[in-house]
Amino acid sequence: MHPAWGGGTLIQHLKEHRLHGDVRPGDRMFYFTTCGWMMWNWLVSGLAAGATLLLYDGAPMLKNGAILFDYAEAEAATFFGTSAKWIDSIAKAGLRPVETHRLAAVRTIASTGSVLAPESFDYVYDAIKPDVCLSSISGGTDIVSCFMLGDPTGPVRRGEIQTRGLGMRVEVFDPAGTPVRGRTGELVCTRAFPSMPLGFWNDPDGTRFRAAYFDRFPGVWTHGDWVELTPNDGIVVHGRSDATLNPGGVRIGTAEIYRQVETISEVAEALVIGQDWGNDVRVVLFVRLVPGHSLEPPLVERIKARIRDNTTPRHVPAKVIEVADIPRTRSGKIVELAVRDIVHGRPVGNREALANPEALDHYAGRSELQV
Repeated sequence: MHPAWGGGTLIQHLKEHRLHGDVRPGDRMFYFTTCGWMMWNWLVSGLAAGATLLLYDGAPMLKNGAILFDYAEAEAATFFGTSAKWIDSIAKAGLRPVETHRLAAVRTIASTGSVLAPESFDYVYDAIKPDVCLSSISGGTDIVSCFMLGDPTGPVRRGEIQTRGLGMRVEVFDPAGTPVRGRTGELVCTRAFPSMPLGFWNDPDGTRFRAAYFDRFPGVWTHGDWVELTPNDGIVVHGRSDATLNPGGVRIGTAEIYRQVETISEVAEALVIGQDWGNDVRVVLFVRLVPGHSLEPPLVERIKARIRDNTTPRHVPAKVIEVADIPRTRSGKIVELAVRDIVHGRPVGNREALANPEALDHYAGRSELQV
């Protein structure tokens, strides 16, 4: 790592820990993360904030997920960090740590990796701890930090990230590059920030680096998230803009569908893509079911009804298909674009970045996708 980039990242982390995360000297800071995820780097910087780090090496769903609460109680964790997917998983497992664990020391619960659904906010405050600051945070591996985070001095609103990062000129742009509020658009950062990458390896003139972040709006970092700035100055993330669905020419964020599907108890996890079909795009939903369940017509109709009743008819998938596995990166993020490429017969690059590349085999040549 270039020393200028390393120093800038540490400055970012100190701001995020002390001001957004309420990490104080003497605190005991935990984040469930692999060493290959940027959240490992983020966690290690907690030492600079004067915190003691709590590390866990093992499966997070041991004892149906209670293992992490056992650890948090035993070590008096003050900051408890995890993923949105894990929170959804323990909710479906029926865990109620508020009744089984003493978590008095925990002041902040942080969530990242994917969008934290509104129902997960309800679950945390009902089943884990009612007087905690629930901080949904989001940024990127590429900046080793966050664009939007928590605010320990302000209210937590269901389904929203509390605020934009201090010192980060984060805006939401419409297609013309005009800042908008209350409407979905591209997440951008219009000014330089301390942890901005200096460039890519093997890109001596910076062509690939500029194409990745600055071509969409010249001179403005475009991160690739499809978001909405709320009247409360909070942020709602609707998914990756490069994975946005376009049925009938209407842009739909994938997170809007995931929020609904995750409430179906029989669904362990899901992945949604847009499939080119009949001079248009149709929505295709893949689901991995909880063991003991199968994708019978009544369940398909219940999934579609849940989506239709809580979003719009355009969100309803044309196809709901059961799969044995969902491909994901080593940090646990599902890879919609790789599946979209497989479905359309295109090659998938960077398979080595996947934790389970063999899962892609479940999507190639599916007969359900030919009708």
